[in-house]
Amino acid sequence: MVQKRILVCDDEPGIRKTLAEILEDEGYAVFTCETGEELISFLQKGEQRVDAILQDIWLPGMSGVEVLEKAREMHPKLPIIMISGHATMDHAVKAIKLGAFDFLEKPLNLDRILVTLNNALRQSNLERKEQSLIEQIKKPVLVGKSEAMKRLQDDILLAAPSPGRVMIRGESGSGKEVTARLLHQHSDRANEPFIELNCAAIPEELIESELFGHVKGSFTGAIEHRTGKFELADGGTLFLDEIGDMSLNTQAKVLRVLQEQRFEKIGSAKTVQVNVRVITATNKNLEEEIKKGSFREDLFFRLSVIPIHIPALRHRLEDLPQLCEFFSNEFSRAYGKENLVFGPETLALMSAYRWPGNVRELRNAIERLMIMNRQRNVQPEDLPPEITGVAEHVNVIRPFNSLREAREDFEKRYLKFMLEKNHYHITHTAEALQIERSNLHRKIKQLEIGIPGKNE
Repeated sequence: MVQKRILVCDDEPGIRKTLAEILEDEGYAVFTCETGEELISFLQKGEQRVDAILQDIWLPGMSGVEVLEKAREMHPKLPIIMISGHATMDHAVKAIKLGAFDFLEKPLNLDRILVTLNNALRQSNLERKEQSLIEQIKKPVLVGKSEAMKRLQDDILLAAPSPGRVMIRGESGSGKEVTARLLHQHSDRANEPFIELNCAAIPEELIESELFGHVKGSFTGAIEHRTGKFELADGGTLFLDEIGDMSLNTQAKVLRVLQEQRFEKIGSAKTVQVNVRVITATNKNLEEEIKKGSFREDLFFRLSVIPIHIPALRHRLEDLPQLCEFFSNEFSRAYGKENLVFGPETLALMSAYRWPGNVRELRNAIERLMIMNRQRNVQPEDLPPEITGVAEHVNVIRPFNSLREAREDFEKRYLKFMLEKNHYHITHTAEALQIERSNLHRKIKQLEIGIPGKNE
């Protein structure tokens, strides 16, 4: 259970002390201040996350209403409960209109304070869950019924409920982010934040600020405080994509957070405690990176408690028709057009392509067809040139009675082409096709392909 953090602002020391003691007894972490200026400064520094504020409306210096307005500008979703012993109904109405969650009068009834605070936190949590659900609905799912995808989906369902750290490995565009989101959605943290960071997209000098945050003035250009990804993900999941591109210096600091679940923001001596599940992804061979000295072995073992591999699209081409239909449906809704239709000849030609960009490349290709194609039925000549170029070698364009017949015919022609290209050397052909030799032998026998010599 993540400890909720409450900021109490009142100019009366006795009230601050009483509220702090009561709230701490209820399990809250409590911070106190006595002026509006201190409250705003506390929020600006951002050294500690706050889940709710209890604030007196009568404060020395900056008025409570001014403080409320500034605090709401900085954190629109932060629940603020106003308290006062001398306020009128007009003050209460104004405070509620400015976004206060509730207005409590002194002398304070401690039971009512606890109920109001609990309601404020519950509503804030519900709003966050609602936003999380909206985001989940918008996200794509893993599509495919191949054996490789069934294994992947089983692995996700097994790994998701555990607190173990997961390392997702696979080529670019194969679906690592979608897999990470599914792991989060099926975990007991599903209603908590899912925060992601692409380690390859952030310059080295900025990545620590992105991960851990910084306080205002901590370095040149730090004109305001920043909450880091670890703190934003508190209670939920942090997805670090392309972890293999992280520098050794940053790796050491991430290792410490994994061990202790706490860190300090840049420019701050205060410790931030978090409860975060970390999921990572990479398209690099980290074992090779460890040998080269560019990735820490101890961090690798911390992160890869549960390894999950995403198959490349070329290794699950039986999913191609379903993927085409899925993306066609997606873009037909987006652009208000009819679904595209992919015939056997077109699908056979698409199956000949290696798809170096994997599912992402396929999705882009189908979006392009949805926008640019003048007819609903996608013909082989409508496909991008990088795909149609394969037909020069396999001569696949001819009528078929069924999709199965088209696949088998194409597969036989393509295997013959690859065998000829590799001088019928089985091992070299299998490596070129990126399949096991035993699978190639089975295909050759199944498709009745004649082999001039048995070269292994």
